[in-house]
Amino acid sequence: MNHQDIFNLFLLISALHGFLFCFLILFSKNGREKSMVFINLLVLSISLNNLQSWILIKKFFIEYFFLDYIHIPWHFFIAPFFYMFLIHYLDIRKQCKNILKIIIPVFIVLISIRIGFVSFFSDTNTADITFLFEKYTTFEEIFSLVVSLAIFGYSFHILSKKEKLFTKILAFDNLKWIYTFFKLGLFTYIFWIVALAITVALNFTEFIYSYYPLRILTTVLIYWIGYQAIIQLRLLKERKDLRKQINIAKINPTLQSEEDKDSDKKELFNTIEKLIQNRKLFTEPKLTVDFLANEADVNAVKLSNCIKQFSDKNFNDYINEFRLEFAKNLLIDENYTNYTITSIGLESGFNSKSTFYATFKKHTGFTPTEYQKSITK
Repeated sequence: MNHQDIFNLFLLISALHGFLFCFLILFSKNGREKSMVFINLLVLSISLNNLQSWILIKKFFIEYFFLDYIHIPWHFFIAPFFYMFLIHYLDIRKQCKNILKIIIPVFIVLISIRIGFVSFFSDTNTADITFLFEKYTTFEEIFSLVVSLAIFGYSFHILSKKEKLFTKILAFDNLKWIYTFFKLGLFTYIFWIVALAITVALNFTEFIYSYYPLRILTTVLIYWIGYQAIIQLRLLKERKDLRKQINIAKINPTLQSEEDKDSDKKELFNTIEKLIQNRKLFTEPKLTVDFLANEADVNAVKLSNCIKQFSDKNFNDYINEFRLEFAKNLLIDENYTNYTITSIGLESGFNSKSTFYATFKKHTGFTPTEYQKSITK
């Protein structure tokens, strides 16, 4: 089996995997969520694109002129579907434009042009029409690339510059996984530009090898974000439900400080602890000294020194102590045994699963899983 056979097999398997993914998500618990609907459409687009590429490479329709030249540009939908997923996941669809109202008509126009092109040149010499078709396809793909880059850039602008629109989501998800997608997506566009540049350099002669890295990277990336979205949506729902249950149960960590009314600093320290506990400020992953000082109406330096003096810890370690106590209470509470440990860690204020596990292990000597098992035996 040569490298082309391996690539063709990859296209077929990835397409079948994508169809299976879409089918399973469609009938899953969260499959009807708007954000998951667009992730499903995103995966479906790349699956159809890969299946079409595999069929064309195999030349199944070479004897049928019309079918051999009608190549549907499914890649045109990838960026728009991601954009629609993003604004629905961030719950800002009312503040953003529905670009599908523009993209779908343009897509229909592109398909109509292709049909007209094939119909008009159906009696032309095969060699001539092949060259014209490759030339047109390349220009169409360049147009798709420009539109895709524009949508991709606008999506990143929303994510990085419009945080005030989705503060509710930021309370549950730091969105690092989406930022990672943008970084990997940038490499995908670079591969796409290179593949097109090679095609143009070869005078619009088909050069499938230049698209090998692009197809593989795109497929892996799209399926990666599909599975990430499933995981993150589950965590998001669990954390919202968990926070609701916590607020109802009013679970609070044990107050460790003792009041000392003879000391202003001691009083301040007690006030800070009560403020953090009563409002559960430690559950906010981005809690800072400046924010807490503003809430306590005190100078940030004074607050930091006060915490250091009476807790013998720096600010981050001090806040993590609250988070750990809170997490330990949830881990051993029978009311929360159905929630994943990751959700509990994130809801306790840690910004990632790895940070939660590392901090928990450092301070208790156990992983959260080991701690939960040892207590609930």
